[in-house]
Amino acid sequence: MMALSQQTIAFIGAGVMAEAMIKGLLAQGLVKPEQIITSDPHQPRGAELVDRYGLNFTQNNTEAAEHADILVMSIKPQVLPQVLPGLRPVAHRVKFVFSILAGVRIATLSEGLLNLNIVRSMPNTPAQIGQGITVWTATRDVPDAQRVQARALLGAMGEEIFVEDEKYLDMATALSGSGPAYVFLVMEALIDAGVHMGFSRRDAERLVLQTMAGSVEYARQSGLHPAQLRNQVTSPGGTSAAALYQLEKGGLRTIMSKAVYAAYEKSVLLGGGKAKGEEDEAG
Repeated sequence: MMALSQQTIAFIGAGVMAEAMIKGLLAQGLVKPEQIITSDPHQPRGAELVDRYGLNFTQNNTEAAEHADILVMSIKPQVLPQVLPGLRPVAHRVKFVFSILAGVRIATLSEGLLNLNIVRSMPNTPAQIGQGITVWTATRDVPDAQRVQARALLGAMGEEIFVEDEKYLDMATALSGSGPAYVFLVMEALIDAGVHMGFSRRDAERLVLQTMAGSVEYARQSGLHPAQLRNQVTSPGGTSAAALYQLEKGGLRTIMSKAVYAAYEKSVLLGGGKAKGEEDEAG
C-alpha cells in the first residue's frame, strides 16, 4: 500500500490490459479509485470504467497526464505516433513512464515523451485474472523508489521477472506474451479430438480444461522437469507412448520452436530492430 499511496496514476488507453491493472490495484488495496485517471477516445468505454470502479475519466490525454505521478502507456502500439505529441508537453514531469506496448522501444518512448525514466514491460492475457507473468526492464535513470512502485503495478497482474537488457522483452513477447494463444490452440485441438471420438463438445471441453489446469498445477507443485513428468505418464507400449510417437513424428517440438521464433522476429521487426540471429550474422 505504501509504495503507491498518494500517487496519481494516469492510464493512457483504457483497454483490456489497462483494466486488468486497474482491477488488480484496487482489489489488492494498493490504490484508491480517486488516485486513478484513465484517458480514452471512446466515451462509452470511459463511462463503463467509471461505473465499475469509481475512477476518473477523460477523453483528453494531456489532461490525464498533466498531474500524474505515474504515466501508464496502455494504448495500441500503432496509434503511438498520434498520441506522443499531445503528451510531450507534460510527460516530462511524471516520476516514470510505465509501458505495456508490445514492440515499442524504450528509446522511442524516452525521446517521444522527453522523459528518461522509462519502465518497459510485456504482460500476458492471464493478467486479466491476476494470473499473468510479466517480463520488465527499466532505464538506469529510474530511481529505486520508482522501481518499487513499478513492481507494485506489476504485482497487480500476477508474477514478474526483471531483466537487465531490453532485448529480452521481444523474447518474452514471443514466449509468454503470445504464449496463451499457443495454449488455447492446443486446447482447441484436444477438444476437437474429443468430439471426433464421440464426446459431446461440452464434456470434451470440460475434460481438456481441467486436464490442462491440473497438469500445470501438478507441475508447479512437483518441482520436476516436464520431461520427468511426461515419463511418469508414459508407460512402455501404452496409450500415451502411442500418442507421443505421433506427436514427435509430426514434428511438434520443431514447429513449436519455429512458431515462437517467428513471433520473436515479428516483435523485433515491429520495434525496428534486428533479431538475435541477424545480429550474430552481422557481427
